[in-house]
Amino acid sequence: MIDIKLIRESPEIVKENIKKKFQNEKLPLVDEVIKLDSEWRKLKYKEDNLRSERNKISELINQTKKDKEGKKADELIKKAKSIPEEIIKLQDNRKTLEEKIKKIMYQIPNIIHKSVPIGKDASGNVVRKVIGKPKKIKDAKGHVELGEKLGVLDFDTSAEVSGKGFYYLRGDLALLNMALINFAKDYMVKQGFEYVETPLMIKKEILEGVYSNEEINVMSYKIDGEDLYLIATSEHPLIGQFINKTLLKAELPIKQTSYSMCFRREIGSHGIDEKGIFRTHQFNKQEMILICEPKDSYKWYDKMLKCSVDIFKALGIPIRILESCSGDLANLKAKGCDIEAWSPKQQKYFEVTSLTNMEEAQARRLNIKIDDGKKRYFAHTLNNTVIATSRALVAIMENNQQKDGSILIPKVLQKYMHGKKKIEFKKNKK
Repeated sequence: MIDIKLIRESPEIVKENIKKKFQNEKLPLVDEVIKLDSEWRKLKYKEDNLRSERNKISELINQTKKDKEGKKADELIKKAKSIPEEIIKLQDNRKTLEEKIKKIMYQIPNIIHKSVPIGKDASGNVVRKVIGKPKKIKDAKGHVELGEKLGVLDFDTSAEVSGKGFYYLRGDLALLNMALINFAKDYMVKQGFEYVETPLMIKKEILEGVYSNEEINVMSYKIDGEDLYLIATSEHPLIGQFINKTLLKAELPIKQTSYSMCFRREIGSHGIDEKGIFRTHQFNKQEMILICEPKDSYKWYDKMLKCSVDIFKALGIPIRILESCSGDLANLKAKGCDIEAWSPKQQKYFEVTSLTNMEEAQARRLNIKIDDGKKRYFAHTLNNTVIATSRALVAIMENNQQKDGSILIPKVLQKYMHGKKKIEFKKNKK
């Protein structure tokens, strides 16, 4: 959410940003906010004047009582009694306007960073860097075929137990999944991030700080009869810890990382994989968040990106950095990019991590401020996927597949796999 002062003082900047986001249908929202804000300020002015008048009358009442002017004092008392009712009416009207303004402000996109490329949709995203040479594997198999033939991926049983969008990992692939989690956790702790275990459910108040209502309806599983939702990522309960908090400047930056299971409905254009582990209802993810001084946020943006690059380089996976263009950035984002891994089967890159700098937009929604001893102001917040293990598994399985159908385990993960170097088919022991 942007600062309403920007709309009051420079509406043309906000409108130009909306145009850069190719959301011209939202241009009238700026004028609507200006109109509602003007009404709000008039009510606030009346309310403040009434409070001032009430204070003056109270002083006059005391004075008239001292001067023993009983009749005049009674008239003033009568007038003073009517003022609270008028103030309450003004307050109610003002709060109604505040809610209307808030709903509209949530729809107006964040101001994008000047470095963001302008583009209408994902086709306008820009490749910033390619790391590693894409592998060409003759007759490359996809992860589903590889996993099923090795007996380590089971979609038929999960379909019977849970339906579409779930899977069973078995044996060495399940251990490889845990190896990725432990490797990512150890790496992030070495980078100075505090490891945190979060709740797997959060209140709607937190969700509204990170998602639009449309996203909540599309992505989130609601717990029936309670104000609770299953988390779509540990990023949300991580940042939710700081709602309505004022942080001391000396405490910053706050750097946290967390592993969790994640749950997403994924209703919409992407949908759920009919068979596969790329897009599912339930998956494992290591996440990182950072809260910092506004002046430092892009320094940390670069450092967080390096973390993701280092992890996939260590895994030996060919990747590229894809910067999001203006039209492909979600409304809370000021700048963002994805790391994409190479798929030998599909002969293209696919998303494995996502980095975002929301500057102060998310902090405004969640009311996260900094106190530097002289003033209070909104923090900058960032988040980044350390690793979504299901997508990393897809990349490892496809890039490390061998002619005999086995899969080489990246060297950095072998110590977490008790020294095992490959996943191969095991015949059932008699």
